[in-house]
Amino acid sequence: MPELSTRPLMKVFLDVGPATDLRGGNTEGRLIYHVTGGSFEGERLRGVVKPVSGDWVSVKDGFARIDVRLLLETDDGTAIYMAYEGVHTLSAEHREILAQGQMPDPGSYYFRVAPFFEAADPKYQWLNKIVTVGVGTRTQQGVEYDVYEVL
Repeated sequence: MPELSTRPLMKVFLDVGPATDLRGGNTEGRLIYHVTGGSFEGERLRGVVKPVSGDWVSVKDGFARIDVRLLLETDDGTAIYMAYEGVHTLSAEHREILAQGQMPDPGSYYFRVAPFFEAADPKYQWLNKIVTVGVGTRTQQGVEYDVYEVL
């Protein structure tokens, strides 16, 4: 069986607004975030994240499942849809560190995603045919991802 390998696709920087909190008293339930903007850059594509994007987070006992939909616009004006699901283990303590204006140690939590793309423009249709994985990091402004193409 071939060994799994990857190559960098892009870095994604998301600006995220405050959550609409639909959780119950036990802190489990749904959080909905508006992605207010951002950017992405890689060897083969770069551009901005349009503010019609969002993140629907389902908080469970000790972890969260994320469901994100982004509208990307490349620097040449092409629209690309990016959707991904993933898991993170950011805790209340991590959120407290962020609230204090500090950054939690990325090695202290798990944050992985599996993005897929929809591109109509022939220049970017190669994105429709690849599998990618990403590693997330929480920032003061929102989230950063290193996204890799699985070869």
